[in-house]
Amino acid sequence: MAKRSKRYQKAAARIDRARRYPLDEAVRTLVAAEGAAKFDETVELAVKLGVDPRQADQNVRGTVVLPHGTGKSVRVLVFAKGDKAKEAEAAGADHVGAEEVAKKIQDEQWLDFDTAIATPDMMGVVGRLGKILGPRGLMPNPKVGTVTFDIAKAVREIKAGKVEFRVEKAGIVHVAIGKRSFGAERLLENAQALLTSLLRAKPAAAKGHYMQSVALSTTMGPGIRIDPATVRAAA
Repeated sequence: MAKRSKRYQKAAARIDRARRYPLDEAVRTLVAAEGAAKFDETVELAVKLGVDPRQADQNVRGTVVLPHGTGKSVRVLVFAKGDKAKEAEAAGADHVGAEEVAKKIQDEQWLDFDTAIATPDMMGVVGRLGKILGPRGLMPNPKVGTVTFDIAKAVREIKAGKVEFRVEKAGIVHVAIGKRSFGAERLLENAQALLTSLLRAKPAAAKGHYMQSVALSTTMGPGIRIDPATVRAAA
């Protein structure tokens, strides 16, 4: 077993690993914990859901606009032509193009972006990139609002802090909700926004306890277990 650093041990000493904290207390404890890293750590929520992702009617996927963003500058690529391309540029997209961009991705494996958006008429071109973009989670998808003619709105929302969540094979959802420097109040509001969206995305086919466990952690720090009952109350 790897030996933990003194910084990690100091942070862990302030956390009762056997306890499930109320959501607001967990956030305050994380922000106040000693032993922080020398950089601004990302704060992440991990939620274990009572679903079977192998079943199509139990997949959990969606988006949420975090009230205070993620603290990360998101590079947006838009596949569009004509007026929609101009709309994307005016909204702040980092890269805009059509067939020439698709060719660059295919030939050069160019992936200098974090999110891709496309107008519906461009999906014939974008669809050929599925083997490159799909495994990296970069494929535009109408279910999460990244295939749309309302390009300006889509770009602005992503730049403002819209994030996608999707359940993994083990039934876990991992989402970054901000930076440690945000402070307790802003992190709590972001956490509540995400958890509320997860609750609303509960599949009708899901049986038993839906939100089974919740944990909050920083990039280099120990996790804090959260009482799911307080998540429901907060939502």
